[in-house]
Amino acid sequence: MYQIEKARLGELFARIAASGELILPVENNGTSQYGTWTPEVEVRLDRLNTVRSAKDCFFPQTENLMGFQMKGKEISIIDQRKPCEPFTVFGVRACDAASFGILDRVFLSEPVDTYYQSRRLAGTIVTLACGEPEETCFCSVFGIDAVKPGGDVSCWLTEDTLFWKSLTEKGDALTEKVKDLLTDGDEAALKAYQEKISAIHEKLPLKNLSLEGFNGDATEALFDRPEWAELSEACIGCGTCTFVCPTCQCYDIRDFDTGHGIQRFRCWDSCMYSDFTKMAGGNPRLTQKERFRQRFMHKLVYYPANNDGIYSCVGCGRCVAKCPISMNIVKVIKTLGVKNHE
Repeated sequence: MYQIEKARLGELFARIAASGELILPVENNGTSQYGTWTPEVEVRLDRLNTVRSAKDCFFPQTENLMGFQMKGKEISIIDQRKPCEPFTVFGVRACDAASFGILDRVFLSEPVDTYYQSRRLAGTIVTLACGEPEETCFCSVFGIDAVKPGGDVSCWLTEDTLFWKSLTEKGDALTEKVKDLLTDGDEAALKAYQEKISAIHEKLPLKNLSLEGFNGDATEALFDRPEWAELSEACIGCGTCTFVCPTCQCYDIRDFDTGHGIQRFRCWDSCMYSDFTKMAGGNPRLTQKERFRQRFMHKLVYYPANNDGIYSCVGCGRCVAKCPISMNIVKVIKTLGVKNHE
């Protein structure tokens, strides 16, 4: 385990960026967003959550898949992919780091999504423990320890020190590149800091939110519950919850005529939209109640049913903070759960 003075983080970032793109939370019009590091950007490691998660680094909101050139009845397919160069994502919180495992189960299962796979292989994840969590955080409900955030390298940032601990071969390789900037870490100081922030997390208001009643076998028990109508009544189908969510993986594929050929691309989609999965025969979910139910049943029932009981939520709290009508997964769990009615 190593450490570096907080005042020297600029040197650390420069060294990491010298061997590949460095992506980290930066100031963006009053918000914190993941962006490429340059000496000119304002790094915002002090803010808990970026508006959108680090998911964009591996599953971008839009990406070109391929092109087509047509001459009469002949169609030529143009592979537009370029080799994915090594890059580092720094400052990833434990919840977002856990979301990559959920996405991996979707995109790295057969048939493997090679676009996602190439980025996962090229990317090194440096996580950052949460010293000042928000009241909207509830990652511990899903078994995530924000004090031990995982990743290839785990970091802890105090008032004057960044502690650095490599956890994987990728982490070891990155550590070797910056090792001359680091000094041996003070294990006792780190332990004291971890205990301090653990005590803070124990006091979060959603710490004891119960998931009892939500599992892969709960479809029959939950699907026709009358509460879905009231829960979804105010939903405007804006899709904000899905676009800020680190685990949502739905996308649409479209073709665009550029005038010089056809460009096929994919972009994020939302199960909250009325035209989601619309087919020639119509839309299988005609009401907002059905679409609302689909989103939360997938997070809490359908995904666990097909993924060894793992939920498709990491408790980052973004949907709690951003929903314009204050309807979110926490309210669903409290309304439909077995032990959340008090």
